[in-house]
Amino acid sequence: MQSQLRDKNDIKIFILHLLRHISYPLDFVSINDIVVQDGFVGYFDFVECFAELLETGNVLELPTGENGEELYEITPQGAIVAETLDSRILPSIREKSLKSALRFLSFRERGAKVKFDFEPLPNGRFIAKCIITEKDKELLNVEVAVESSTQLERIRRNFYDKPEVVYRGIMAVLTGEVNYLIE
Repeated sequence: MQSQLRDKNDIKIFILHLLRHISYPLDFVSINDIVVQDGFVGYFDFVECFAELLETGNVLELPTGENGEELYEITPQGAIVAETLDSRILPSIREKSLKSALRFLSFRERGAKVKFDFEPLPNGRFIAKCIITEKDKELLNVEVAVESSTQLERIRRNFYDKPEVVYRGIMAVLTGEVNYLIE
């Protein structure tokens, strides 16, 4: 999916919109994940615009947190910018991205645990096993036959990098929300 936001000012407004509605400090990786996860903003555009938001005082870098990570939050000035200008962003983009961001953060904060395993098969294929648990209760347990070790590694990496996206994607397919992919 190509980025739907191309104008740097729109991207900055989009970032501020998400930070304003989340309303608590986040680390850089989490902010990046919630901004780029739906494909409305590309990674390089995000990095460039986020740096400019820091320079202009719309986003503040906080003192290092307990885990040694740098945290960021929207400033009062940034909140005013977001509130004043977020109507420049299509409502469908604002709503979908905020919903995705909150789901992503909720998934992480709930302490969901991710486990990936595999089993080699006699024919050179593999069974990939993707499991997500929360409070010792399985949320997801999927096994899929995989053709090669390369494909197995791609699945492992993607599952560990974005378990909430994998979970959301599987749920969307199973509930019919993305039938266009299979029709």
